[in-house]
Amino acid sequence: MKEPAISVPQGCKKVLLHACCAPCSSAIVEWLIANGVRPTIFYFNPNIWPLEEYEIRKNESKRHAEGLGIEWIDGDYDHEQWRCDVTGLEGEPERGQRCEHCFALRLRATALKAKEVGIRYFATTLASSRWKSLEQISRAGMMAQEAVPGTEFWAQNWRKGGLQERRNQLLKEYGFYNQQYCGCEFSAGGAGALTKTLLREQIREAKQQHAQQLPTLSAAIVSRLRQRLTDVRTVMAYWPLKDEVDIRPLVDSLAAEGKTVLLPKVTNDETMELRRYMSMADLQEGAFHILEPTGEPFTDYEQIDIVLVPGMAFDAAGHRLGRGRGYYDRFLIQTACRKIGVCFPFQRVAEVPVDAHDVVMDEVIGG
Repeated sequence: MKEPAISVPQGCKKVLLHACCAPCSSAIVEWLIANGVRPTIFYFNPNIWPLEEYEIRKNESKRHAEGLGIEWIDGDYDHEQWRCDVTGLEGEPERGQRCEHCFALRLRATALKAKEVGIRYFATTLASSRWKSLEQISRAGMMAQEAVPGTEFWAQNWRKGGLQERRNQLLKEYGFYNQQYCGCEFSAGGAGALTKTLLREQIREAKQQHAQQLPTLSAAIVSRLRQRLTDVRTVMAYWPLKDEVDIRPLVDSLAAEGKTVLLPKVTNDETMELRRYMSMADLQEGAFHILEPTGEPFTDYEQIDIVLVPGMAFDAAGHRLGRGRGYYDRFLIQTACRKIGVCFPFQRVAEVPVDAHDVVMDEVIGG
């Protein structure tokens, strides 16, 4: 008889699952529950850099666990200690000694936590990634088992049994933030490693992956924006492209409430000006096939309370990556009003490459 792709260790009813991120956990957790194993998530990843990236991944993992009603444990984050632990291995390539040492640190902590909470078996979602060495992970897990008596490492290739394909499906269904590198600064190539061109390509790919979820995600973001704009009088908004957060219902409702809603129009000299939006009847196709208002130009920028700004990517510091033509940056530098970046959750990234002329957002609403 052919051995199943994934099998449960005899007597295993509970497992402490070390989770590197929500996308990698999703299909594994689903499989465990379906096969009678109760997982407890242990989020311990001091390798992740920078702190903003760590927080995004941690919050997504917690959101996933809470949605399923399973226990989630937050491990300590001490990146400086992790850097000390890998001193001398900074120049190692991916899948080199630094990675194996990192796995060993994280899985030993997992084994210790398993013993603390009274769970015999522990496993890791690291073994679901095709970018990592299963041999390194297995060695690290066995070392952790030997170091912590009373625990047992569930050495499993979580890429089998259709879980990789299921992971990709759940990534779309949940609308998870999908990171673009393993976690540490060395896997990211250091600060500013992602060029703007590469980051735009990655975001475009992510949008295609989440295409079916964009309407649902847009509705949730619009709901948050409604609460944020309750007391404003004049808003500069945008008319969305098909792959941007669809704020058209918000634009229409604000206009119906009597608020002054302004939309941008690209002029012949490639600058951006504002015109008031009243209804869709006032729009016509303009630059880049975007619908634009046809009314008189609005120039009293001091009246604007808030600007809603679309973009390709945003980071926690408010840095924005646009589509590369600089229209918003050239326009926004003229205004002193509050600037809110609007994006999908997967457009929140650890770091956006910036130039001196790029305008920083005051806040970002992204799911």
